[in-house]
Amino acid sequence: MEQILDTIRSFDGVLELAPAEGGEFPEIAWGDHFFYFAPDGQVPQREQPYATIITKDYPDDTACDLDRPGRWRLNIHVGTEAFTELIGERPREEGAPRDFTATDTVLPHPLYRLQGWIAIVNPGERTGAQALGLLRAAHDDAVRRAERRAARPGS
Repeated sequence: MEQILDTIRSFDGVLELAPAEGGEFPEIAWGDHFFYFAPDGQVPQREQPYATIITKDYPDDTACDLDRPGRWRLNIHVGTEAFTELIGERPREEGAPRDFTATDTVLPHPLYRLQGWIAIVNPGERTGAQALGLLRAAHDDAVRRAERRAARPGS
């Protein structure tokens, strides 16, 4: 996980939210990481993170069995085109059955597939380099979206 965190933290304009005990975020989020393009250091309004690292099951998100020791999941917004290339299915199509507990495997996100998100439980030898490339692309896409918003009249 540290290599992935170090890589994301090196991106220009990245804002990382890493909720911890004693902070303003709920206990369920402690230990997780949420990444935005926010060169001003402020969480963008009406914008979701482009990547997250989740270290435990959430009440509505248990398919990956993240409560087992040593398990965590990298989630990346890749969009429709990249999702289709990676998964072999369009995000809005009903997908083939998947073992969401599989590690080091690119999977559709168990909850956010429709929005073009993929998930990798414990990226490793097979998916580590690919994950870093997907993170760079997701960050670059977030930069482009921010630039388009800033160029709109009245922004």
